[in-house]
Amino acid sequence: MSTCQLKRKHHPINVLFLLATLLSLVFGVQAEEKIHKSHAITIHGDPKYPADFTHFDFVNPDAPKGGTLRLASISSSGFDSLNPFIVKGIAASGMTALYNNYFYDTLLYHSEDEPFTMYGLLAEQMEWPENRAWIIFHLRKNIHFHDGPPLTAEDVVFSFNLLQKEGHPIYKTYYANVEQVEALDKWRVKFTFTPGDNRELAMIIGQFAVLPKHYWSQHTFNKTSLTPPIGSGPYTISHVDAGRSITYKRDPNYWGKDLPVNRGKYNFDTIRYDYYRDPTVAIEALKAGEYDFRLENSAKNWATQYQGKLFTRQAMVKKTLPDLSRAGLQGFVYNIRRPIFADSKVRQALSYAYDFEWANKNLFYNSYERTDSFFENSEMASSGLPSPEEVKILEPFKDQLPKALFTQPFELPKTDGSGNNRQQLRQALRLLKEAGYTLKEGKLVNQKTNKPFTFEILLAQPEMERVVLPFQESLKKLGIDMTIRQVDAQQYVKRVQSFNFDMIIGGFGQSQSPGNEQRDFWHSSQADIQGSRNYIGIKNPVVDQLIDKIISASSRETLINYCRALDRVLLWNHYVIPQYHINQHRMVYWNKFGQPKIAPKYSFTLDTWWEDPQKAEKIKSLRKKAN
Repeated sequence: MSTCQLKRKHHPINVLFLLATLLSLVFGVQAEEKIHKSHAITIHGDPKYPADFTHFDFVNPDAPKGGTLRLASISSSGFDSLNPFIVKGIAASGMTALYNNYFYDTLLYHSEDEPFTMYGLLAEQMEWPENRAWIIFHLRKNIHFHDGPPLTAEDVVFSFNLLQKEGHPIYKTYYANVEQVEALDKWRVKFTFTPGDNRELAMIIGQFAVLPKHYWSQHTFNKTSLTPPIGSGPYTISHVDAGRSITYKRDPNYWGKDLPVNRGKYNFDTIRYDYYRDPTVAIEALKAGEYDFRLENSAKNWATQYQGKLFTRQAMVKKTLPDLSRAGLQGFVYNIRRPIFADSKVRQALSYAYDFEWANKNLFYNSYERTDSFFENSEMASSGLPSPEEVKILEPFKDQLPKALFTQPFELPKTDGSGNNRQQLRQALRLLKEAGYTLKEGKLVNQKTNKPFTFEILLAQPEMERVVLPFQESLKKLGIDMTIRQVDAQQYVKRVQSFNFDMIIGGFGQSQSPGNEQRDFWHSSQADIQGSRNYIGIKNPVVDQLIDKIISASSRETLINYCRALDRVLLWNHYVIPQYHINQHRMVYWNKFGQPKIAPKYSFTLDTWWEDPQKAEKIKSLRKKAN
């Protein structure tokens, strides 16, 4: 009997065990290391457009290039910076800090007709494991910056580290779970994430602007500057008139002009932003032909300003488009770092002094709907009583939540619109008394300190004063003295970023797929970081845990339930007094444009429009006759 035969005879169990172990390891590794490679990545499900798609449905792929698009920006102090990535200064319009834009390109592009799908822009392909613990971006090899040098993985790594170290605090928050970034070679860059479920992170890591290392290594990044920097996007900066205007010129040598994500977009040769201090002046400038297009956010202006011969002769167009994007929430925002607003009963009481129904009737031409969710106009918005799924999520926190959250639908105070809101004010006084306040000689005072209830609302937009004045009058009836402080945009930004305010009118925009940005809005870790968007100063452990659940949601259904649960907790803590919203884009423009047949479902952008030569010539002729 041979030695081999002896071994097989005396150790049959060991051989079988070894074979089973090897098979287990092989199949285990294969399951663990299942790698996805694709031109696109989506939060849930599959991308709409295949790898060989030629253009998005919401563009005209044969749109002509040429012409000028002139736009207006409203700001009492103009702009003082071309660096949108830092806290300091006010960046010029057209320069944006997070998503792809005129001047800078990003690794990925967010499709505007899908809830949340990202397609390759700088990256031609992505690869990631099933658990999304990391992602590798394969860069296109023909990318170059405006001044000629190629864009490589080294620039991606440099940009990410620079933004984390010296950029706006939002970058540290948004990308808090990035553990490592490394250039694998000249054209591949890998991002590794901290352990935990965060499906969105592999997608949003593709949203930051990639900056040129060769430029910023020689320039100071963390200060304002009006010197045009270097980018890689479809436009360059051709002219800057400090604080007054900025002009972009389409780059005919733009490396990405023929990409599927760009085809049919960026059609104007020139895009110019002119700055106006006052909206009324800006409207007159529009009608005088000083610029071409305006999105109107004032119900009064929409109802009264756009009529006459220019519109009857169709020289100018007044038009609405459905807005299917998340409305988020706009409202009176408390700074609960202030002791006066630390008690939720006080915050709830003041909400009874805001008469939306009267304001909608007398100020807004009944054009708005009351906002009653932080995820307004979306399936994420809570309503009625909590569903069984929401109860299951919130039950572990029952002792830390208002009892009414589980037993009553959240409802905002409502009036008959007559202006007689005595019933609501009586309810407000009842809550204020429960919170330790009493009326003395017509003034509301704290029973312990005997200090009167006074606070300031900070405004930067003069037109918002008419929204605030009726609220101020109602508060007077409660014995509360609210002063209105108007400041210029620059001072407003500085005070808000340093949380130096009692109350502001603020907004919290939401995406189609809420995720990591919720940290910046509500998480305790951001409450004391100047420049964060936790304006309110929320430090609530329940909110923190729900944010973590949203970020780690494994399915769309789970995400919806966690968002609704978070919505309820935010609403029942009365952190804001919600105002109003509209589910339409209201636009006014000179009739010189061509437009795609299909509008993007989840956003509005002029990037897909173009100048129609025949229409433009007709408008030019009409303007000459008018002059």
